[in-house]
Amino acid sequence: MSVARFRLGIDLGGTKIEILALDAQGAERFRERVPTPQGDYPATLRAIATLVENAERALGASATVGIGTPGSISRATGLLRGSNSVCMNGQPIRRDLEQVLGRPVRITNDANCFALSEASDGAGQGANVVFGVILGTGVGGGVVVGGRVLDGPNAIAGEWGHNPLPWPRDDERPGDYCFCGHHGCIETFLSGPSLARDHFRATGESLTTHEIVAHAAQGNEPSVASLARYEERLARALSHVINILDPDAVVLGGGLSNIDSLYFDVPKLWGAWVFSDRVDTRLLKHVHGDASGVRGAAWLWPRETPR
Repeated sequence: MSVARFRLGIDLGGTKIEILALDAQGAERFRERVPTPQGDYPATLRAIATLVENAERALGASATVGIGTPGSISRATGLLRGSNSVCMNGQPIRRDLEQVLGRPVRITNDANCFALSEASDGAGQGANVVFGVILGTGVGGGVVVGGRVLDGPNAIAGEWGHNPLPWPRDDERPGDYCFCGHHGCIETFLSGPSLARDHFRATGESLTTHEIVAHAAQGNEPSVASLARYEERLARALSHVINILDPDAVVLGGGLSNIDSLYFDVPKLWGAWVFSDRVDTRLLKHVHGDASGVRGAAWLWPRETPR
């Protein structure tokens, strides 16, 4: 029995498919991306197979394959659910890819991949329990314990974005409608579009998230106030996670993770809701950025993988 020399990670997104190869030391050895075939499931499978063939040709060796995708595979049916590439929903994607590629494939949610990447050799390296957070057009999360993704029996561990914002104020009830069918989910307060929407409601001023952050940095009072509301809500939401999971580190990713003030202000706030006399959990910025998802997919296979 031999050990795989390379691990391939694939980020299967709605607009692009990216592949990355890591060697035994975790160094990048190959990378390629192609547009995701729109509305065509068989073409998506073929695109993945071609990327794997290209990577292994360049490496001169076969490799393990891990895939990160929006949504998750149902434990009950084995079918993909919740993907923004709707043609893949309801498809037995793991089974089909294993047939196409002729080997076992590991698949998990893209937020899990982000968390695993940052726990393996990123901001959370060396921490036993890492909660990885995606703050972007949506809000997602993943949990890594002892270097392994925690999936849970329902394959939804880390889905904090579809819990209600904790300790809501009267003016936060019932909250905006969420695509999951409920009102007042964390995602409806902490996503990028939600920050812009909140600012518009408070000021009547239509700004992008980037503009709000830039104006706040210049001392613009309405933008400062909008960012402060965002930070306070993020502190409340993360304190709930800390009370339940008690992670060593929370690592932020996604577009809003680049707001530097979060890492100073939020830990100063969350102690008001954490059920402890002190909070030693660290709030950290990602190391690998946009590459974390595809790196985490590769890390779905451990360093020593029998072949």
